[in-house]
Amino acid sequence: MKLPALFEPLQLGVLNLPNRLVMAPLTRMRAAPGGMATSLMAEYYGQRASAGLIVTEGTAVSSQAHGYPASPGVYMPVQIAAWRAVTDRVHSMKGRIFMQIQHNGRGSLPVYNADGSLPVAPSALPYIGKVYTPAFVPLDPPTPRALESSEIPALIETFSKAAANAMAAGFDGIEIQGANGHLIDQFLCDGSNQRTDAYGGSIVGRARFLLEIVDSIIDDVGADHLGVRLSPYGRYGGISDSDPMALFSHVAGELSRRRIAYLHLIEASASEIGISDDLHANAPNNAALFRHAFSGPLLSAGAYTPESGEFALEGGAADAITFGRLFIANPDLVARLRQGASLNAPDRSTFYGGAARGYTDYPTLTPQPLAQVPEHV
Repeated sequence: MKLPALFEPLQLGVLNLPNRLVMAPLTRMRAAPGGMATSLMAEYYGQRASAGLIVTEGTAVSSQAHGYPASPGVYMPVQIAAWRAVTDRVHSMKGRIFMQIQHNGRGSLPVYNADGSLPVAPSALPYIGKVYTPAFVPLDPPTPRALESSEIPALIETFSKAAANAMAAGFDGIEIQGANGHLIDQFLCDGSNQRTDAYGGSIVGRARFLLEIVDSIIDDVGADHLGVRLSPYGRYGGISDSDPMALFSHVAGELSRRRIAYLHLIEASASEIGISDDLHANAPNNAALFRHAFSGPLLSAGAYTPESGEFALEGGAADAITFGRLFIANPDLVARLRQGASLNAPDRSTFYGGAARGYTDYPTLTPQPLAQVPEHV
């Protein structure tokens, strides 16, 4: 199988990627109590260091930002030190890694807050779907509390502080999770944002929260260390917007003007691929729809095969292709595709939670060397 476009280098902000295969941010629920990255996570990411770029699982920007079991954080010094072991491992294998930072917003439960308080959101509108407790029990989340206008500046600061912490932990950059029904997506879309202050109403108002986060992070770490992930036409968690084309064209244009390192779009056909293998029929092609609005590198994600990813690159729809399940099951995906080798099949039953099985024990073509990295505690 010849896939020349996937193996072309790409300049992405400060990074020169050796190939255009990006490892997607993948929720795996294996952090230690306290939102701590572990040695097992370091092994997992290090195994996949041949990717052009690794983007980590979504990482909470504050203690109030969690919304699923065993999720990592980056808001305490001990968490920064724990993540340093991960970046050391990836860099020792000559890899490149961005941290995705996120806030779950209404997709959470009071049990994730130390004081048992309600999850927060732009408006008091419920999340649609189950949310899992720390013990992996599915529950319908309560209606969230609408954020006060006065609370929003401090919330924005948690994102910029998390980005600075990620850089202190040795990451090459940061990706903002603005997709999949998380807090930023809740602000963007009028189906979840009914505010009447400066952060609601018009497209400009609803985009303000994201863009103020972007500007704050740019001030701290630079635009060339920053990517943003969006999911136009997505449905995750009951998210919806009355005019996605207008909304996300505006947002993409504003991000383009800020010259961030990349824009990462999830295809609407696969917006719920993490919880189901079903694809939405007749969904819009986001890469094609919004390519015109963003002048920088565009990453496209959504149930790609190597062949369909190659086709998208050759046709100019995207500059890099993001693979999720293929990287889960094939730590050496890059080598396998170069050699035309067969691919391991992913085991869905091990996607979320657990230990090494289905995480670091997928076979590789050749034994992988163990990196010698310092311990951080």
